[in-house]
Amino acid sequence: MTVTKAVIPAAGLGTRFLPATKAVPKELLPVVDTPAIEYVVREASAAGLKNVLLITGKTKGAILDHFDRAWDLEAVLAEKNDLARLDAIRASAELAVIHAVRQPAPRGLGHAVLCAKEHVGADPFAVLLGDDLIDARDPLLTSMIAVREALGGSVVALMRVPLDQISLYGSAAVEPLPGGVVPSLPPGSVFRLSGLVEKPPREQAPSDFAIIGRYVLHPAVFEVLEETAPGRGGEIQLTDALARLAEMPPEAGGGLHGVHFTGRRYDTGDRLDYLKAVVRLAADHPELGADFADWLDEFSAELRGRAEP
Repeated sequence: MTVTKAVIPAAGLGTRFLPATKAVPKELLPVVDTPAIEYVVREASAAGLKNVLLITGKTKGAILDHFDRAWDLEAVLAEKNDLARLDAIRASAELAVIHAVRQPAPRGLGHAVLCAKEHVGADPFAVLLGDDLIDARDPLLTSMIAVREALGGSVVALMRVPLDQISLYGSAAVEPLPGGVVPSLPPGSVFRLSGLVEKPPREQAPSDFAIIGRYVLHPAVFEVLEETAPGRGGEIQLTDALARLAEMPPEAGGGLHGVHFTGRRYDTGDRLDYLKAVVRLAADHPELGADFADWLDEFSAELRGRAEP
């Protein structure tokens, strides 16, 4: 079945960014001049997923406002003939049809995905985490959907990370599939997954392949999540449910594959990585990039001068 729906969990409290997120959802923090979550919705839309469900919380109404039409602001910009900004704010409202459901309590990513059950129904669907921004020039989600359509089951995105960082991620036991199994993807980029461990110590990690925040899931995941007991931190872990899907037969919706992603990924999950993401995307910005890069060179030289004895 064709994937047409995307689910974006956006119910977190954003405590790592306090006090900035005391009144502003972390998903709306700007990455250059665009809220982080708009990059994610753009990615879903570009992959053909125009039906987007946001899993929100009690204080996240501003996210929905961002993807709505702002008639008063549009009228002001039109009167000023500020067409570039007018097009920009209209574009965010035209990316997709946005739906929302509230996660009643912070019970983990698995529980957030389970909140999408009634909206998704019996269709395969994508899950995109807002902390991982994937560069539009590296269409990861399109590749994952191609794997799902060729092999069925569920698909996760994988990146190799240093083993001393694997405890920050879910780690996968992988078996490479032969080239040509998904004709549109290069040999060595598609794997069968036989096991998953959530945030393992280095010595217990099955590999250096880490799961990053993109999933294309069979709807059988909902039944599995309903039977999944709380794990690490007392939360329902999506990784635990995926490990169960990897063991299930294809006729029951089982089977789990991974796509090795080697493109550009920007982590906005903590303050330092968020700043790095802003700098990298600012340097590539079509209007600001050249001037910003020049200034960055000057500032880097200044910093090196400060460090000299």
